[in-house]
Amino acid sequence: MNALRVARSELVVGGQKSGKSRRAQALAKSWLAQSPGHRAVLVATARGDDAQMRQRIQRHQQDRLQDVPGMATVEEPLALAQALRTYSRADTLVVVDCATLWLTNLLWPGHGAGATQAELPVVRPDAAVATAALIAALAAAPGPVVLVSNEIGLGVVPMGREVRAFVDALGLLNQELGSACERVILMAAGLPLLLKGTA
Repeated sequence: MNALRVARSELVVGGQKSGKSRRAQALAKSWLAQSPGHRAVLVATARGDDAQMRQRIQRHQQDRLQDVPGMATVEEPLALAQALRTYSRADTLVVVDCATLWLTNLLWPGHGAGATQAELPVVRPDAAVATAALIAALAAAPGPVVLVSNEIGLGVVPMGREVRAFVDALGLLNQELGSACERVILMAAGLPLLLKGTA
């Protein structure tokens, strides 16, 4: 994935360990290599609410540091629209990794912090408002933006009500992001499949 063309906006979707983050990092590397004045910022949406997630976050941080040492990282689990407005510049590529965890944080604010299933709401009313704000910030971003999201709707329909609601909500979010982005890539087995735009 060397010397990739950076689009104005790109959605990278795929399953777990499909190569989504690696694609986003390769785009950041290409952007940084184009000019000494270019910058890259990763907006991380993960929350380290348990030991396993903290280990996963640390592993991702180490991988990014080795792969794209010039990319800064900021953590923002909820205010993605504000993060785009803050960090997007004409000379700065912003990577959001990932929209799936951002949606999880919106819909289940207590997840991973000792909340029980009975306490977790299926939908928070501000999720639609936050999504609309994100789409508006994406459209107004002066620099390139790469959004990473999971594709989780290809398997069997989940049994639980909450999980079904989340799969539906993420599918709708991905549709909105895909419609708003100039390019959409589906990652499978580490390989990019162009769904929208030009390579």
